[in-house]
Amino acid sequence: MGHENSDDVPSPIDLRSEGDARDWTALAMSLRPWRTFFERFVDELRSLNARPLQILELGSGPGFLARCVLDAITDAKYTMLDFSPAMHCLARERLGTHVDRTRQVLADFKQADWSDELGYFDAIVTHQAVHELRHKKHAVALHKSARSLLMPGGFYLVCDHYVGSDGMSNTALYMTVDEQRAVLNEAGFSSIVNLLQTNGLVLHRAHCNS
Repeated sequence: MGHENSDDVPSPIDLRSEGDARDWTALAMSLRPWRTFFERFVDELRSLNARPLQILELGSGPGFLARCVLDAITDAKYTMLDFSPAMHCLARERLGTHVDRTRQVLADFKQADWSDELGYFDAIVTHQAVHELRHKKHAVALHKSARSLLMPGGFYLVCDHYVGSDGMSNTALYMTVDEQRAVLNEAGFSSIVNLLQTNGLVLHRAHCNS
């Protein structure tokens, strides 16, 4: 990808800043509309037979999803990719002893080489991070890179806001549910299933075509 251009929507905050990262985390904690989504992530991950389960999270932030998954799947190995040192610090605070089963990677998935030398995974997950590409036109490239890291039989769980009457209105940052399915398909995924849609968020599961 390696993109920053005039079409991209500037972020109102700098998540690499410790102050902004802590403020964002506190606000997110107060809202917490995700418990049902987190439970569905866990259910899907439990369906995979690989042990220990190798999981990569894109845009792992302060570790909300990681903590939920590691609490539930006690032999999972979890790679957390985020571009913010401040978020990685907050995640270590949240994960406690689970830190021993995690690998934190400081990388920006807006850059073309973000996936280099990461290894391969049974599952890749992402929650409310795709729109941080700052324009939806970059999503296909992100998903193609993610697909290249999946082991046979693995899947990609993608949750983000959607455009709609009960969702978001910014059509540069966010996609409709149909657009989200279309870009996953364009990136080479098949068997794309809408697992859960509520509170302005949708969770898709996608498998590789090959």
